[in-house]
Amino acid sequence: MMNLILIAAPGAGKGTLAKSLKEKYNYVHISTGDLLRDIVKSDDPLGAKIKDILEKGLLVDDELIYEILKKRLSESDCKNGVVLDGFPRNVSQAQKYDEIVKEVGLDLGKVILLDISEELLIKRITGRRLCPDCGAIYNIFNPEICPKEENKCDKCGGTLYQRSDDNEEALKTRYATYVEQTAPLINYYKEKGILSVVDGGMGIDETFEQVKGIIE
Repeated sequence: MMNLILIAAPGAGKGTLAKSLKEKYNYVHISTGDLLRDIVKSDDPLGAKIKDILEKGLLVDDELIYEILKKRLSESDCKNGVVLDGFPRNVSQAQKYDEIVKEVGLDLGKVILLDISEELLIKRITGRRLCPDCGAIYNIFNPEICPKEENKCDKCGGTLYQRSDDNEEALKTRYATYVEQTAPLINYYKEKGILSVVDGGMGIDETFEQVKGIIE
């Protein structure tokens, strides 16, 4: 199976696409944020160290992220294929990731860029609603994924919520950070010959079909 890295501006649909790929191909979906949350729940020394950092309101440095990521990629289920969501965020992290996959015996695979306009991102961000119980993602402006009942999860009945940073002002800040730090990854992977671009402005099904074409 192929390993994938997803690159996209905040709100472009990386998480939704990653979940679809996991369901279709049984890929391991790796989000560094989820990894940190999971390891904090563990009893090992690394988990205790991460917990202490987060409780102090500090950022987890790259070296610890690399250690956690390498540990996860070394697990047997990753041999079936991995979808990396939200990492790497800059060229320096990408270079380190190149080293990590070699060390654990995995292929770098392909990189998929979800291309989308800032105008559409604003709609996606401000309309996004999340379920705290099952993790389902909705959007009140998108008929494909609009909840059937207002503020209620179709899957588990949980009460939907909106992230505090899912507003236009916060998006513009996050988008500027993406352009400055993450967008240079596009050329980095283009030069390696492993970058594929899909139209992230289409519907969920259409976007997924584009990605299936790249994989298959």
